Amino acid sequence: MKRIAIAVALLILATVPLWIGNSFYINIAAQVLIYAIFALSLNILAGYAGLVTLGHAGLFGVAAYTAGLLITSGHGQLVVALGSCAMTIAIAGVFAVLALRGTGLGFVMITVALGEICWGLAFRWISVTNGDNGVTINVRPHPFGFSLESAEAFYWATFAVFLLTIGSMAVFVASPFGAALRGTRDQPRRMTALGYNVWLTRFLAFLFSGFWSAVAGLLYLYYNQFISPEAVSLSSSAEALLMVIAGGSGTLLGPVIGAGLVVIMKDVASAYISRWNFVLGAIFVLIVVFMPDGLVPGSMRAWRWLNSRRVRTPVAATATPAIEVADDGA
Repeated sequence: MKRIAIAVALLILATVPLWIGNSFYINIAAQVLIYAIFALSLNILAGYAGLVTLGHAGLFGVAAYTAGLLITSGHGQLVVALGSCAMTIAIAGVFAVLALRGTGLGFVMITVALGEICWGLAFRWISVTNGDNGVTINVRPHPFGFSLESAEAFYWATFAVFLLTIGSMAVFVASPFGAALRGTRDQPRRMTALGYNVWLTRFLAFLFSGFWSAVAGLLYLYYNQFISPEAVSLSSSAEALLMVIAGGSGTLLGPVIGAGLVVIMKDVASAYISRWNFVLGAIFVLIVVFMPDGLVPGSMRAWRWLNSRRVRTPVAATATPAIEVADDGA
């Protein structure tokens, strides 16, 4: 049933442009996939490593700004992609070296400071980033000669990258390294006693997370054809963390569900509900109260409970007459 559900979900996502037909909603679906990739990258640290970060939008913005500046300088798309990923991974390494000096609340505060440094550079380094006016590009890439200018083409390209992201995350989680990373989350002292280098494991996880943040930032730039300091702000990092927590940290589908919830509320429900942020906050409160592990783990637990109830009811119904007959015979 799980495999069937995944296959049906992928089939629905793959055919979104065919059954929606409206460019606006196709673009919304593309946004969901972009933010899902970003939330999945954050989930590596927050979910599997137990390192809650509030500066991840800084890495997202580094990739987008680097790509935008390379494009405006006249470089080709391959150089743009490689350059933005390399720069983001390098900055992620710097983030890791500094942030991993602290644990718990100290780690969170260091990541907040690093994210605010990125935002300050984007906002104040006007000669490079153009300040609050941001960086604008006029073209989208043409991989293998295919234009991504239309909403449908860009969605399918984003969906292909999303599939690569999900596949790499599944391999990562099932790998020995993924198991070691979860061990550093649950029992860091025991992992050290077993001979694992906890700091190096977390450092490599930071780099892997930074790579997929770069991919999400690159897609964000191509989608909007614009990047501004708002995308690097603390609120962007908080939104990504809420996506992970709402959907279910430490799961593959949780960040995807959380990204869909936040994007739909921001870009669709906001057209009909003036206080959409209040509604979104209320939804998060309900999730925390009734499904503290997130929507995906909570839904699975509810499904198992319903199945157990279905199994117990027929057993109870058939057992009762047998007891009555026994009593009459006695």
